[in-house]
Amino acid sequence: MTIGAVVIGRNEGERLVTCLNSLAMSHVPVVYVDSGSSDGSVARARSLGAQTLELDPARPFSAARARNEGFVKAISEFPSIEFVQFVDGDCELIPGWITEAKEFLERSPEVAIVCGRLKERHPGASIYNRLCSMEWDAGHGESSACGGIAMVRTAAFQSLGGFRADLIAGEEPELCVRLRAVGWKVWRLDADMALHDAAMTRFGQWWRRAVRAGYAFAEGAYLHGAAPERHWVRESRRALVWGILFPFGIIVLAAMDLRWLLLFLAYPAQIVRLALTGGRAPGDNWLQAVFWVLGRFPEGVGQVKFLLNRILGRRHVLIEYK
Repeated sequence: MTIGAVVIGRNEGERLVTCLNSLAMSHVPVVYVDSGSSDGSVARARSLGAQTLELDPARPFSAARARNEGFVKAISEFPSIEFVQFVDGDCELIPGWITEAKEFLERSPEVAIVCGRLKERHPGASIYNRLCSMEWDAGHGESSACGGIAMVRTAAFQSLGGFRADLIAGEEPELCVRLRAVGWKVWRLDADMALHDAAMTRFGQWWRRAVRAGYAFAEGAYLHGAAPERHWVRESRRALVWGILFPFGIIVLAAMDLRWLLLFLAYPAQIVRLALTGGRAPGDNWLQAVFWVLGRFPEGVGQVKFLLNRILGRRHVLIEYK
C-alpha cells in the first residue's frame, strides 16, 4: 500500500460519515484524528473501519497538530506509505481524485504537495457559503500554497517535520513556504478534488473566520515576512491599515471636526473599485467586494490579537467559527 489518508475532525456528525465513506471507495487505510468531539465521532469512525486517534486535551487543539499526529500514526501503522491524503472531516473526496493525485506525484518527483479544485457543497445556502465557494475557485498549475485538503509526499513532509503544530491557522501555506525554500514544488491540478461543507449561515461565523484569517496573516508575516518570501506581509499591512489604523485615525480627527467623517467614504469607494474590476459575474463581484472591504475590520482584530499575544506572552487559542 503506497497511499494512506488522515482525516481530522471535531463534532462533524454525518459529514464525517460522508467523508469516510468517500475514502472507503478508494480502498486506502484511513486514520481519523479527533479533537475532543462529544457527538460519538470516534465510535462512528471505528465502525467504518478507520484507525482512530484521540488527541490529548491537555495540549491545545489545532488542525496542524491533528494532521501531524495522524500522519505519525499512519506511517507507524502502514510503513510502506509513500503519499498521505489529508482530508478535513467536513469534506467529501471526489471519486478518482486519489488515483489522479498519486499518479501525478509518481511522475513528478520534484512536487511535494498536490491539490485540486475544492467545491462548496451548498453554495446557495447562504451568502457566506457563496463567498467560500468563490474563495475555493483557484487556478491550476504550480502554486505557492495549498489548503488543508491535499496529498503530500511522505519523504518531503517528514524532512521538514510536518506542520507547525503551534499555528492555529495558516499552517498549510506556512509549510509550503518552507518546502519551496528547499526546492520542492507545490501543484494544483485541473481536477475536482473534494466537496466542502462550510455550514456558515450566520454573520458571526463569517466574522470569527475573518478574525482567524487576520491572525494567520500576522503570524505568517512574523515567521516568514523577510525577503524574498514576504509571506503575508501585504495582507497584514492591508488589514492593519484599513481595519484598525485608518478608522481609528478618522475617529480621532472627527473628535475635533466632524467633517473628517467624510473620509469613511473611502470604504464604499473601495467596494466600487473592486466590484468594477472583478473577474466574475456582476452579482458575485459586488458580493465579494463588499465582504472583502468589510473583512478588513475582523482581520484587523485578528492582527491585534496576535500582537497582544506576542507582547503578553499568552498562549495561542484556537479560533473556531462552527
